[in-house]
Amino acid sequence: MSTPAHTDITQRNRLDAIAQARRALLVGERCDAPLVAPWVERSWQRCLQQGLQPQACAEFDVISSATARHTAEGNARLVQTARPLLEKLGRAIVNTGYFAILTNQHGVVVDVNGPIDRSDRRADLITRIGTDLSEQRVGTTAIGTALSEQQPVWLHRGEHFFSNTSVYSCAGAPVFGANGSCIGMLDLTGIDAVERPELCHLVTQVAGKISNAMVLAHTHSVMLRLNWPGNTLGNDADGIVCLDADGWITGANAVARQMVSGLGAGQLKPVHAEEVFGLPLQMVFDAAKRSQAMLEIPLWTGLRLQASAVLAAHENLPPHYDAGLGQGTGRGLKDMETAMIRRAVEQAKGNVAKAAQTLGISRATVYRKLGRQPKS
Repeated sequence: MSTPAHTDITQRNRLDAIAQARRALLVGERCDAPLVAPWVERSWQRCLQQGLQPQACAEFDVISSATARHTAEGNARLVQTARPLLEKLGRAIVNTGYFAILTNQHGVVVDVNGPIDRSDRRADLITRIGTDLSEQRVGTTAIGTALSEQQPVWLHRGEHFFSNTSVYSCAGAPVFGANGSCIGMLDLTGIDAVERPELCHLVTQVAGKISNAMVLAHTHSVMLRLNWPGNTLGNDADGIVCLDADGWITGANAVARQMVSGLGAGQLKPVHAEEVFGLPLQMVFDAAKRSQAMLEIPLWTGLRLQASAVLAAHENLPPHYDAGLGQGTGRGLKDMETAMIRRAVEQAKGNVAKAAQTLGISRATVYRKLGRQPKS
């Protein structure tokens, strides 16, 4: 267990390393080893390229009530979706000296939570709705860096670019919307606080929950939870895909976009479920209506996922799905495999070699599954 004296020494060493890094990267002093995280260096370089000077002070513009109101109105869905999670987060950090800031994709504050001391101008300035905390405006912070890097970050004291922002320590993580694009970020900030890099894990988890909630906030008929076979469904490690009544994908979280080919980040082109999942759509809706515990879903890449399908509250499926219910549930995995292979061959215009390559199987397997003899 670390003693208070050991903690003090560690803190001093950390601050000394940051000071040396600042001299090396911002003044040009020689340094043979990296002393700060790569994303900090990249942010410093971006600030210098914009003509910002580290000895100067970041200016936090005083905003009007009209600006604050306009910001709140323009980000109402994000704020409404995130607020219950921010309230729980505020309770989790109440005794740490840190507070939470939610911004939009431009780094403008849209909501805050946690123990904010409004009598401290350093806290009050950065927690006003509508304040611009982007990298272009206030230099290197967790807010601007997380938005630029599109990944969770931790910054302590002098890792911030401007001299007057070196009082802050902060963790940040991006928040993603239903189409996979970044729509904002979540930040945990302390003032003259003890360094707590473990907060990066906390802010990443909560930002992920907000992202999932944003996907589910879009209108949908069925929600699919996805994971690889052997993993337990029902937690934040699941991929989430939402479908409308016609089988079009209305949203997917970052995990699902990593699992399923064809669901890239920022995907604007409409994607139908049958373009990525190798089973009849009525099987998915049937499972959702019957609260079936588990589905095994083949992908057109040849991989398989386990899934649970949940019907949206008060959702009534159109008659053409009711007519098809039950038709697919008796089909075994063998039939599903055959259907997937037939479709791959059709998409390859009869080219078995190309279909086999797409599925990651041999030509012989394709012929065997289709009950055909290989061409000599």
